Amino acid sequence: MSSISGTIPTMVVTPSAAANAYARVEGGAAAPAGASGGAAFGAVLQRALEGAVQTGHKAESAAVQAIAGGGNLTQVVTALSHAELALQTATAVRDRFVQAYQDIMRMPI
Repeated sequence: MSSISGTIPTMVVTPSAAANAYARVEGGAAAPAGASGGAAFGAVLQRALEGAVQTGHKAESAAVQAIAGGGNLTQVVTALSHAELALQTATAVRDRFVQAYQDIMRMPI
């Protein structure tokens, strides 16, 4: 077994760069030049939540179709796995927001 010597490369990602990258991946336009960072972040968060909800609806539709006898079991399991992952991601993001809020509230003024 060979070992890798050296350091692990790291990259610093700013919130605006992440929002722009997410917008490009999702097929949406990047935030306009005059938009505030909060508005751009809110739009990205809204699209992510809408995507999670849409994934849940697709999984539900696939399950209903399978129960009716017309669905492919592999597609149902895949759709349910995607929905579960989207829910876990949304829960993790929510937990991080709550933790950040609590950290800010504990800061001395």
